[in-house]
Amino acid sequence: MLFAQIVTNTAPPSDEALSVIDLAIKGGFMMIPIILCSFVAIYIFVERVLTINKANQSPEAFIGRIKEMVLRGDVNGAKLLCSQFDSPIARMIEKGVSRIGSPLKTIEASIENVAKLELFKLEKNLSILATVSGSAPMMGFLGTVIGMVSAFIAIAQEEGSVSPKLLSSGIYTAMITTVAGLVVGIMAYLAYNYLVTRVSKVVHKMEYSAIEFIDLLQEPR
Repeated sequence: MLFAQIVTNTAPPSDEALSVIDLAIKGGFMMIPIILCSFVAIYIFVERVLTINKANQSPEAFIGRIKEMVLRGDVNGAKLLCSQFDSPIARMIEKGVSRIGSPLKTIEASIENVAKLELFKLEKNLSILATVSGSAPMMGFLGTVIGMVSAFIAIAQEEGSVSPKLLSSGIYTAMITTVAGLVVGIMAYLAYNYLVTRVSKVVHKMEYSAIEFIDLLQEPR
């Protein structure tokens, strides 16, 4: 009861409460690039998650069927099977199958080149997400500095004694951009590290599949 009474006595009146939109407006023009950064980060994160999930789909039966076809010499059937799967592993194996009959080093180089292209596709726009995670807090700090300067100019122009309300309102308005920038930066940083981890898992699976295929070609027939 005592805690509820304290909260009731210290809580601001409901008509003076500010919504998130009101706070964003009070943050000034620097809130615009911060909000744009948040939209960019959300778009990249969702798009990359969908892409990585799609790339990570490689049924275990796929490699087994490829082994069977290659061992019985059905190269065209193996190519056709690879073309039915839209994944980095399938494209790597398809390139390797198309080079069957060439020296082993040539096959390995062809698979490696495809793997590099697929890795580039998986890492697309991740650098932008990393940039957002670093630039959003800096934009917030810049907005705070600009807001503090404006607040002190308003205080300097105030005649007579400065009211605490004027001082506090200018400071909290200036701090809004810092909070917004930190929130966007932290979320973008977490999203970036999550995506990097997911890409690493896909790359590991690609490497394992490539090694399996190369070992298959070295098996005696």
